[in-house]
Amino acid sequence: MAKISDRGVNMPLSPIRKLNPLAEQARKEGKYVHQLNIGQPDIPTPEWAIEDLKNTDFKVVEYSPSEGELSLRESFVEYYKKYDINITTDEIIITYGASEALMIILLSCLNPWDEVIVPEPFYANYSSFAGAADITVKPISSSIDDNFALPSIAEFEKLIGPRTKAILICSPNNPTGYTYSREELDELRKICVKYDLFLISDEVYREFYYDGDYAPSVMELQGFEDKAIMLDSASKRYSMCGVRIGAIVSKNKEVIQTALKFGQARLSPPRFGQVAVESALKASDSYYAEVKEEYEKRKDVLIEELAKIPNVKYSHPYGAFYTVVKLPIDDDEKFCSWMLTDFEYEGETVMFAPGNGFYVTPGAGKQEIRIAYVVEEAKLRSAMKCLCEALKVYPGRT
Repeated sequence: MAKISDRGVNMPLSPIRKLNPLAEQARKEGKYVHQLNIGQPDIPTPEWAIEDLKNTDFKVVEYSPSEGELSLRESFVEYYKKYDINITTDEIIITYGASEALMIILLSCLNPWDEVIVPEPFYANYSSFAGAADITVKPISSSIDDNFALPSIAEFEKLIGPRTKAILICSPNNPTGYTYSREELDELRKICVKYDLFLISDEVYREFYYDGDYAPSVMELQGFEDKAIMLDSASKRYSMCGVRIGAIVSKNKEVIQTALKFGQARLSPPRFGQVAVESALKASDSYYAEVKEEYEKRKDVLIEELAKIPNVKYSHPYGAFYTVVKLPIDDDEKFCSWMLTDFEYEGETVMFAPGNGFYVTPGAGKQEIRIAYVVEEAKLRSAMKCLCEALKVYPGRT
């Protein structure tokens, strides 16, 4: 019998989605499931973007340019100016979400068995994409004890070898909410210059930054244009995850030209998605301020409720809409499954993302969960009440 590939065998299940069958069964049993496992905002997609999408009058839905429609790239150029990111339309490629952007960049910049250093915990699909491209992830541990701050440069240097080609970061971070300061980004700049490494920065949560107007970007670093690569997406910013529009941004012409080859191979990004995002980019500053204010309120509610639960430790998010929580439990996957199969409080339970899926170091994250605070205040409070009650009766509590 023909066998599937080693790549397929080794591709991990998504820690964010793999418990979906248990959640569906819980709903069939009549439980209300608070879905805090996934970063799917409940804030409405901008109504003007929906209207513009409805009003499209394509006679034929043609391929768009592989690099994305010029008008959309022009809109992104204007949008970035607000954040001191000055680029031209030939320094951006529109992609099928930030996920494709990362896959294309890994394929463009690293050879099979090259290494990318990633602070962990990190977004689970990073290791999936790296594995699919035969690239080795070298994790560098950050700790909940210091709020998942950037590890020391000395720790990075210990991991750099002849096959190291890049450092990959996410800021504001998924899953921790930590956001790197300009000083921390400059430390990364120095090490990338010293060892001739690319710095790939996933910045899809730029506006959701609670210690300033917006999160610092690698594209603001001076004298670093040949090594800085930014990944972006409209999914979270405009609550339009389903349009699947992202971007690669870099001033390195060779990187962009190489990435475009992969863009041409997959033909074109989604035509209707580009219409929606070009419209969404017209958002006023008040739109961003209101959405940010809502998430900041939810963040404060979550932290307030977590502080009431005995023996838990949590990261304090500076940005995005996630936090990592360390629980007095024996095993994160067992606990998250048990919450859906064996527990309810007043007819309700909660779906979390198990923490170990955000690490590649064996055994790491086994007492942690990721919480996405993407639901309204009342639901967050109810979900945290469920968590509190669950920890009182969970058989594997420690």
